[in-house]
Amino acid sequence: MNSLERLKVLINSSTPIVVMETVEEVRALSLVRMACSELNLAVFEWTIADGLLRSGSGLATPLLSPAGSDASAGPRTAMYNTADPVQALANLETMTLEAVFVLKDFHRHMDNPIVVRRLRDVGQKFSASRRTLVLTAPAIEMPPELASLVEFLDLPLPDRDRLREIIRETYTRLAGTHTLKLQLDANGVDAMAANLRGLTEEAAERAISQTVVGRLALSPDCVTDVLDAKKALLKRSEMLEFVDTTDNMSSVGGLDNLKRWLEQRRGAWDDRARQFGLDPPKGVIILGAQGCGKSLCARAVAGEWKLPLVKFDTAAVYDKFIGETEKRIQKVFRVAEGLAPCVLWIDELEKVFAGSGPDSASADAGVSSRLLASFLSWMQERKPAVFVAATCNNVTVLPPELIRKGRFDELFFVDLPSAAERKQIFSIQLTKRKRNPADYDLDQVAEAAKGFSGAEIESAVQTALYAAFARKQELSNEDLLTALSSTVPLSVTRAEEIAQLRAWAKDRAVWASGPESKGILDEIPSH
Repeated sequence: MNSLERLKVLINSSTPIVVMETVEEVRALSLVRMACSELNLAVFEWTIADGLLRSGSGLATPLLSPAGSDASAGPRTAMYNTADPVQALANLETMTLEAVFVLKDFHRHMDNPIVVRRLRDVGQKFSASRRTLVLTAPAIEMPPELASLVEFLDLPLPDRDRLREIIRETYTRLAGTHTLKLQLDANGVDAMAANLRGLTEEAAERAISQTVVGRLALSPDCVTDVLDAKKALLKRSEMLEFVDTTDNMSSVGGLDNLKRWLEQRRGAWDDRARQFGLDPPKGVIILGAQGCGKSLCARAVAGEWKLPLVKFDTAAVYDKFIGETEKRIQKVFRVAEGLAPCVLWIDELEKVFAGSGPDSASADAGVSSRLLASFLSWMQERKPAVFVAATCNNVTVLPPELIRKGRFDELFFVDLPSAAERKQIFSIQLTKRKRNPADYDLDQVAEAAKGFSGAEIESAVQTALYAAFARKQELSNEDLLTALSSTVPLSVTRAEEIAQLRAWAKDRAVWASGPESKGILDEIPSH
């Protein structure tokens, strides 16, 4: 059931209060007007600036006008004594006309107990007839005494077909006032629509308008422009950030098991895979010691599969108001699904759900537990192809229901690199810095880097480059060895933690590098 059909059902079933949490007020109002037109019902709109007016005409209705007043006095004449929210609700309670009343920005008055009481009275009266209050606002915190009277109606993000329509409609509208060139074929429109996925209709139209007016054309450059606009909008949302994916799995040394697993699932979101009977993969948790490439792997998954990558800001989702955190996480889910197929990167998963156990419920009024429940439900039931790549440093603090099969497809453990993997990492890092790996004794430096993580090897290469640059000489093998010898790796400073993590993962996780990596720390370099 789409939003229009659901709204008609809610009105016809005498739902007294419908809440539409959206920043797209114009779209919400258009939906209400369309539903009421099909149901042959009147629509009234209320704002604190204008009071209550009949929708469409801009004229006051005589139903609540004072005795002797002229209902046709002017285009902005509101119903008598309806600018005040309390009085507006009191007047609505006396009305018998079957209609829908849209209250805009009413969330600003929900902390008034008189308003809440009036809303409850109006809702109880309206539940006996086809009269409905529609509350629109970016977010509304409903008090518990209204819970039995309220239904929430979401405005879904536009799909690719709707985005194509918006592109055509926007270009046609702008062509009426600007001299524009049409330089985009059907494939270009498809690509542009794909880049707009995850935006609201209003945001998509604004992005299209800006690039078309800026270039005086609907051209291939516009396809890139709207993607840049989407990145900026997601970043301003303070919960999701669009991340450029320049890395792929060839940028990662070792981890053959993980690479093989990802290669088998490449393209599993295509129509051919669905016809074959496959469901899109849900996601993976990548755990391991710090600096072993977990975040690089998460980014590389998107690059390898050529999918958009969005990073979930785990700190921004928590809100000081009870109920708002849950709404924020639901918004993250909706945006991620709108971007599908995509990769959702959650860095340091334990920081989001570590406090969701029963002993911590009282510490944050149960917010963490409800957040976990929402996340688990979404992981289990979602249909769009959103692959969750989550990283974790301390898996022991995660709730067990999060890591069981069915939520994530697999749990991979990334250990410190083996000798062969260290050679690969040195080769990748030297190549990245425009050096030929064949000019260096990789066996020697890999042996000297025993116990080093990938991040520590990268840092050592950088340190060696600084030393060579200061001497105004080319980077040498000795520079690399000197940089390694001056570094105390985490395998020494945090040996106990790494040992515990390896012991936990031994029989509970798939080792990303294969069985030969178990026992890498047979010898720890002494410093």
